[in-house]
Formats: sequence, C-alpha cells, structure tokens
Amino acid sequence: MKDFLWKIGGEAGYGIMTTGLTFSRIATRLGYHIFDYIEYPSLIRGGHNAFEVLVSEQEVRALQNEINFLICLNKDTYDFHKARLTSSSVVVYDDEDFKPDGDHKSAMVPFTKILKEAHGESIMKNTIAFGASLALLDGDISMLFDILEQQFGRKGAEIVELNKNFAQKGYDHIRENYKDLIQPYLKKREDKEKAVLTGNDAFALAAIAADCRLYSSYPMTPSSSILSTLAAWQKDTGIVVRHAEDEISVINTALGASFMGTRAAVGTSGGGFALMVESLSFAGVAEMPIVVFLSQRPGPATGMPTWTEQGDLLFAVHAGHGEFPKIVLAPGDADEMIELTLKAFNLADIYQTPVIVMSDMWLSESHKSVATETIKSLVKANKIERGKTITAPKGEVYLRYKLESDGISERLIPGAKGFFYQANSYEHFEDGHSAEDAVARRQQVDKRNQKTSTYLAAHFQKPKVYGDPKTAKKVFVSWGSMKGPILEAMEDLKKEGIETALIHFTHMFPLDRARLQDLFSQSKDYVLVENNSHAQFGRLLRQETGIDLQKTLLKYDGRPFWKEEIYNFVKSNV
Repeated sequence: MKDFLWKIGGEAGYGIMTTGLTFSRIATRLGYHIFDYIEYPSLIRGGHNAFEVLVSEQEVRALQNEINFLICLNKDTYDFHKARLTSSSVVVYDDEDFKPDGDHKSAMVPFTKILKEAHGESIMKNTIAFGASLALLDGDISMLFDILEQQFGRKGAEIVELNKNFAQKGYDHIRENYKDLIQPYLKKREDKEKAVLTGNDAFALAAIAADCRLYSSYPMTPSSSILSTLAAWQKDTGIVVRHAEDEISVINTALGASFMGTRAAVGTSGGGFALMVESLSFAGVAEMPIVVFLSQRPGPATGMPTWTEQGDLLFAVHAGHGEFPKIVLAPGDADEMIELTLKAFNLADIYQTPVIVMSDMWLSESHKSVATETIKSLVKANKIERGKTITAPKGEVYLRYKLESDGISERLIPGAKGFFYQANSYEHFEDGHSAEDAVARRQQVDKRNQKTSTYLAAHFQKPKVYGDPKTAKKVFVSWGSMKGPILEAMEDLKKEGIETALIHFTHMFPLDRARLQDLFSQSKDYVLVENNSHAQFGRLLRQETGIDLQKTLLKYDGRPFWKEEIYNFVKSNV
C-alpha cells in the first residue's frame, strides 16, 4: 500500500482535533502505523484548526508534504493548504461553502444540507466528514460507531444514534456518488498491537514508571497536556499533581518535595522556564535533584505559542546564575522520550542536580504509533537508582556536603533522629552551614564541578549513528525531534542510490570532547540540521568540542521540517 496523508481542517471549536485523533486511533487499530500533527492558533475561540495524519504499513516518523485527502469543513482549509495538493489528491467540500478550483479530484458532500434535514448542530459536520473519509478509504464504519458510543454514551442513546446517523450519511453519500474515487487504503491488516502517543504522553508515562511522586506545573503550551494527563492518573498512581499559581511556585514546590526525598518534576516552555532559573540555581548549590521538562516553542517573549522551534537549547544549557553542573537530554521521538525520561530521574538522584528533558511542540503534541511491547520493554529494563540517597548516617557525624572524589555526597532524607543540616541557597561548609570562607568556597565549587567528569565517564552516551558515514555522500548532524524527518528523507534518497547518514544527539550537555572526535574525523560533507535560526547546537558543539560544522540547513518559520525539504537540499547539493 502506498503511504497516504489525510488532513481535516475547519474553524476552531468544531471538533477538528478530536476527529483527527480518532482517525489516528482507527488507523492504528486496523494495523497501520501513523504519525500526525496539529495546527491551531493561540486563540480561545475561532481561527483555523487542522489535523493531518500520515498512514503507512511501515513505521513513519514524520510527515510528507503532499496531501492525498483534504477534508474541508470551510473555505479557509482549502485556501491555506491547496499548495500541497497534486493532481491525484482528493478534496472533500460542501458547495454551499465554496467550490475548489485546483487541478485535483473533488468530492462534494452536502454537509449543510444533511445537517438541516436531520436537525443537527453545526459541530456535527465533522462526523459527516469522518464517515465520508472512511468511505473514500474503503474503511469499516462499524469501528467509528464503536468510538461514537464510547464518546457520547453518557449523553444518552439519542445523541449516540444521531451521530451514527450523520456518519452513515457521509459514508453513503461517497459510496453512492463517488465510487471511482474510493481507494482500498484502510483494509484491516494484522500487525503488532500499538499505542498512539504524543511526546507529552510518553513523558507522563515514563514519569510514573520512574516513581515520580510529585508533578508541579503551570499550564503553558506545548507542555500543558502533561498536567492534565497526570492529574487524571492521580488516584490510580498515587502521584501528587499541583497546578501552581506561577512557575516560581511550580519549581519551589518541586524542590520542597525533592528535599524530602520525593522524586519530583516540573513542566513548562520557554517563558515559564525563564521564571524558574533562579530556583534552578538554588537546586544547583543545594544539590537537590529535579527533572525539568522543557517543551520549546518559537520565541522570543510570547512568540508563537502554538507552533514549533528548537530555540531554547543554549538557554537550557546556560540557565541559572553562577556555575553549577546540570544535565540536558533531548529525545528524538516517543520511544526515546520514554527511555530518556526514565534515565533523567535516575541521573537527577545520582548527581543531585537538575536534569532538563527537552522537547518541542512538534514532538510534544504529535502522535506516533508505538508498539506496546516496545513500551513495556523500555519500562521493564529501567532500574530505579537513587544514588547516594540515605535514610540514616553510618556514623555519629553527618556532613551533607562532604568532599568526595566523585563530587557526590550522601544525601540524607530529613527525619533521622538526632541529625540536622541546612540546605539553603548560600555557599556552605561541608556540614551545610553558610560560608564566605575562600577555602570552603573553592572546595565546594570543585566538588560540584567534579560531577561533570563523573557523569561523562559513567553515563554520557555518544550520539546514535544511522547509515554508514564512511560511504555516505552527506552526513547529517542533528538533535531531538529532527530525527524523524531526516530518517524519512534518508530512506527516499537511498531509493535513488544516494547514501546518507545521520549523527543523532540526545545527550546534549555536558559533551565529551574526546569521545566525539572520532565521529567527525573523516573528511566528509557534514550538514547541521536544526529548527532554529542560530544553529544553536552547532554553536554548542563548537564551544564544547572545537568541532565546527560549516554547512547548515535551518528552518525557523514555526513549522516542522518536511522530509522533502531535506531530500531536495541533498539533491541540489550532491
């Protein structure tokens, strides 16, 4: 089966997101792989919403540019997206809204007329469109009926039947009038059981598996869904979820929990993270573990709240006043989000320092089908490591910030009878009392800095290499969510006999110069691919290792990379 991209668009508030996600779930239940993406403005009501789903028999990690089926619930949908249509594309529309004029195939479905005749509400237009879509793809409408019963069952049988009726009318209209456009794209096939996850879902799932007991957040797109997801899981998991009044309260709540020995995490985006950085420094000097989920969106300031960019890497790496160790990780997909989130909680405990898990809107809010056995194996393979966390000292004297060769002191959970220590924002002696002594200051700085060397030796992971750099004509270098579009482009290039490779970074900071040099020692044509305008990882790589990548492919219009953009770049520069 040829991969196909289905896209639906309409006015915000009319169920576009629900319809799109339902489509992804149905395709997955039928045995297919999906990758989807949402577009929506930062408005409470109104504006244009769109949801697109790429469906394939093989794993898909990004989108394609061509839209095969465009479902238009208003004229804006056609106007905004017709540039991505081809002569083989099919446009579904209502001629009471507009008439398409492009070089493509069309199927007129009288949404407005059907609603009027059956006394339906305008929000039910998407149900008609869903039925029509299933007909065009030769899908089984009974699966949609099952979902409608689940969604509307509590509203009563009358509402369920009304929605089923509208779906059937859309389905029948295509079957009766456009038989020549029906293509057998959604026939049931056997495949492994899969879940449909966003990057945010994956973080939430991994946080629970990592024994996170407190999650504190103030809603900020595109990290917000973690807050609602974990809140819904509170009774089943025992996690405490706090919607705080602002991001300063968010991180201080989590640090209070961390001080008591509770694994804690916070979630935010750029503007919220900016408010957290003073307390991030507090975590650094007090040596308190914390996991920070930082999902990027275009800045500066409010920027474009509902779009995507990789613009906060250097901010994350250098966040906080003063010098203290931190660890920055950047998963490339939902699988890696689970794996690295599990690791982040262990690293925070082991090194008693902030660990930042970076995402972006593209990864946070796009859904990907992930085999359930993969999720289970990742969780099962995780072993919770609390590092030098203790509940009682071995001797009569306890030094919270004792000088150790690896830079890591034993961390006593408060409550041991007869033992007390300070953990405040001041520099300190080994016992925790505030210090302005020059010797103590130098010793504590050196102790904290030693954690970086310990981490690089014990837990830093080199980037994964896809393809063979020795035979590749181009070697891509990138990080985080760029993984998917690059790998998809590499597959298309390979079909044309063009060998490429990818060096994919997930362990962003600190970097091990000695262990990275061999990856860049060949006289190859390296291309840095990033979703920002400053080539931020290129700057970080040069700063930390001396490796200077001259060629860049950058995108910073708020949209993710299409695989075709990477493909065309190589084709025009081979």
